[in-house]
Amino acid sequence: MASELPVDDAPCPIIDSLKQIGSQWRLIVLHDLQDGEKRFNELKRSTGASSRTLSRVLDDLQETGFVNRRLEEDAPVATYYSLTDKGVSLCPVFDEIEEWANEWLEIEGPSVEAEAAESTI
Repeated sequence: MASELPVDDAPCPIIDSLKQIGSQWRLIVLHDLQDGEKRFNELKRSTGASSRTLSRVLDDLQETGFVNRRLEEDAPVATYYSLTDKGVSLCPVFDEIEEWANEWLEIEGPSVEAEAAESTI
């Protein structure tokens, strides 16, 4: 008889993927870097993340192989971040999510607002 893994121990590519990219800030940074290499302060400004959060997220993304870090030591010293090939491979995923959001969130958005308006009447 074939041994079956308990459901909790069975490998799941979706759950494993979300563990690497699934936090709000990781997704925001990965999406933002699709436009090309950016300096730390540019990312901070465009994402709205605090310095501490952004630094932690960039370290995590570097460690998991999604982001490259480049230090420019000429004055002024600057740190640049860009997507690795692994990070770039997520671009079509973001495109699909955007497509889904445009189709489905538009449909659900007004009905949620309409329900809220009706409940105040």
